[in-house]
Amino acid sequence: MGGFVRLANRPNEGRGEMTVCLYLPDGRLGFAYARPEGRSNERFDAAGMRFSVREPGHRMDVTFAGEISVLDDAARLDDPSLAFRSSPRMVCSIDLTVDGLAAPFDHSFDASEDSFAPNHYEQLIAAKGTLALAGRSIPIEGYGLRDHSWGPRSWQAPWFYRWIHGCGPEFGFMGAWFGSPQGPPTLGGFVWDGAALFEVDSLEIGTRRNAREEQADVTAVLCAGDREWKIHGSAKATAPLRNRRTDEHGELRTTRIVEALMRWTLPDGRVLQGMSEYLDQLVDGRPVGLAV
Repeated sequence: MGGFVRLANRPNEGRGEMTVCLYLPDGRLGFAYARPEGRSNERFDAAGMRFSVREPGHRMDVTFAGEISVLDDAARLDDPSLAFRSSPRMVCSIDLTVDGLAAPFDHSFDASEDSFAPNHYEQLIAAKGTLALAGRSIPIEGYGLRDHSWGPRSWQAPWFYRWIHGCGPEFGFMGAWFGSPQGPPTLGGFVWDGAALFEVDSLEIGTRRNAREEQADVTAVLCAGDREWKIHGSAKATAPLRNRRTDEHGELRTTRIVEALMRWTLPDGRVLQGMSEYLDQLVDGRPVGLAV
């Protein structure tokens, strides 16, 4: 199993965003979403979720207590309102201690006014704790990535992007490919070899998709100077999310964001845990970045 939690402050809009996404061992998807009001930047604590920094850049606690919807088929998120109305709700709690494995990597792809995330850093992590769901306690011990961004956020700003990451006890990586309807893509990322971080200067991503045009298998080649790392990933579960927003011309724009739980393998057989996030704007109902 695996998953992610997210808490966002939007003080200029007077609200925030909270997300819980859990890929459960029996194949079901646990999901919760809320927009708590009156948010500020004084703390990350809302809608039952809390991030408590114990040592900046090294250790933090992540907790959640509330109800989540449990979907028997993640594809039902194509119609989220119907999916949540017709799925059972269960009491859930998450209690994790998160430790940084490597130093936070400051990586801002684009600091322009229209950037998706003009400021952010990412950090490979190890997490340990428990997940309690409907009275059952599940021990958690695994690896992942922490992403902290700030500044204006619009899911409609990128034309499409591919964001991948994987981590184990002595190796981890992150790669990102931002596509544009015109001009070259923006690429970036890093590799951690257990001792040092290497900034990626070249990235190749290849994708095999399933019948729903979601990522099923992903191959990546990350290069830093004369060093090269080849990585293959298989999606163990996916969650098709969406964001809709009316633009300045009054037109409704829809963005598809497919969150996949990944099992990554290196040529030497080592296995990494992680995710892939594929974001596409939809034009005539189709994702725009299917070539990557």
